[in-house]
Amino acid sequence: MKKYACNEVTFMQYIFLIHGTQVGAGIANLPRLLAEKAGTDGWISIIINWAISVVASLLIIQIMKRCPNGSLLELFQQYFGRPAARVLAVIVAAGFGFTAITIMVRTMLVIKSWILPLTPDYIVLTLFAIPTYLAVRGGVRILGRYAELVFFLLIGMLLFYLLALSENHYFLHLLPLFKKGWEPVLSASSSTISSFMGFETAFMLYPYLQKKQAASSGIVIANTLTMIVFLYITLTCFVFFSPDEITQYNEPTVNLLKVLEFRFAARLEILFLAFYLFIISTTWMPYLFWSLFCMSWLLGKKDYSRALLVLLLLFIAYTFFYIPTFNQVEHWLKLIGQFGRVFGFLFPLCLWIYVCIRDRLKMR
Repeated sequence: MKKYACNEVTFMQYIFLIHGTQVGAGIANLPRLLAEKAGTDGWISIIINWAISVVASLLIIQIMKRCPNGSLLELFQQYFGRPAARVLAVIVAAGFGFTAITIMVRTMLVIKSWILPLTPDYIVLTLFAIPTYLAVRGGVRILGRYAELVFFLLIGMLLFYLLALSENHYFLHLLPLFKKGWEPVLSASSSTISSFMGFETAFMLYPYLQKKQAASSGIVIANTLTMIVFLYITLTCFVFFSPDEITQYNEPTVNLLKVLEFRFAARLEILFLAFYLFIISTTWMPYLFWSLFCMSWLLGKKDYSRALLVLLLLFIAYTFFYIPTFNQVEHWLKLIGQFGRVFGFLFPLCLWIYVCIRDRLKMR
């Protein structure tokens, strides 16, 4: 019996849900982070991170094949018992919830710094919370359709970078390769691997997929799309800005568009930020949904709309009394990166080894 059959997603929605969860958080500042660690060789780190993420993603799919009609929580209950599954549900709910909130706060700070500097934090977050509530309440199928739509908006937005390059470009910035050897590239890879986080949501998304035999190819495609987008924006920024200049901007992908100017839009980067909100919302919405999914599973309730409303209201109330800063959010992002490395890479490897050994012992 399929427990999640009433809310299944198509193969394309599955791809774009994972891709959207990955690409949103890193699209604005990833070029700067790579340039700080490895200079203009930082783009090589993206390919390394892609390969690592694909391996971890395929491990997740192999694990979930042991429980095709259940999520990670049902699989954990099957192998370790319900108490262990409940502990895992608390950890995942807290980790995913904190990730969603942190990404929303950082987006709010970016919007305030560029467009609405005098608008109170809680007002901006209220504007974020209304569409978030409507989309997340609709369930994973609605989120899949939304991610599918936003992907095509992303393609259209990326075309503007070609126009920016026509104004200024210097391809010699990329040469020579490996200016300081492999060490900076590997260091950049280690510090930015969290930019590919999002594939771990396949632990929860897998039972919703209609054609589970295509899960492996779908998650590889999602990771590859993310790699292509990251390579595109990173190489564009490296060619446009000088190696020293790019590290001076918090969001170089936004600053790059300042050179574009049309009669109907003097500041095109403001228009980009409007599209940026759509793109990054495909990251915080799924994380928030899966956090509520774990809480609902823990409490044995199917309706999570009230919990969603309460969570968003508490979040808005928090920003009413306390104003976060960029430095604090950067610290939160480091904590999320540590959680992502453990849950996205170390945990699947250990779990895969365990289930393989246990299944083989049972067959004897």
